[in-house]
Amino acid sequence: MTETNWRADPLVWGHGDLTFEVFLEPTCPFSVRAFGKLDDFLAEAGADRVTMKIRLQSQPWHMFSGVLTRCILAASTLDGGRETAKRVMAAIGAHREAFEFEHHAGGPNMNATPNDIIARLERYSGVALHAAFAIPDLDRAIKWHCQYARQNGVHVSPTFMVDGLIQNDIGSGDSVADWVAKLPNRAA
Repeated sequence: MTETNWRADPLVWGHGDLTFEVFLEPTCPFSVRAFGKLDDFLAEAGADRVTMKIRLQSQPWHMFSGVLTRCILAASTLDGGRETAKRVMAAIGAHREAFEFEHHAGGPNMNATPNDIIARLERYSGVALHAAFAIPDLDRAIKWHCQYARQNGVHVSPTFMVDGLIQNDIGSGDSVADWVAKLPNRAA
């Protein structure tokens, strides 16, 4: 893969008029909980009503956040695009402790290198990531996610936005039905 023949597939599902964006950090337990509800949310809200977008919110206190964010975006450049990226995100969530530090500062991952983390994620997800991870200008996609979050006042994960407005009354602990109930009603 060269610098010029790759494309990060947008992490977008559905095609409705309402835009539901969720900003997630891959190893944050609250983001993992929210991520686990997204398929059900889209099914319940309706893919013809809602366009759901995952935005990545890398956070430095999650020590491998940058590596894992890059892995997810690298996966989106591979066959399957957004679905491959989603599979990688699911593997991170299912094995969250394998990618996190104890109290954000210690534990077994103190000796792990980025290559160890990538190899571990490849095993858990079944996705070969090393080559895509090495795309020299993949950082453009990473920077876009960071800039977009900052421009919209997003500081924590998960954060939810509906039609460009942060929804502080939607949280990862809410039920999918609660999320759907908080969407604005629009006449067809």
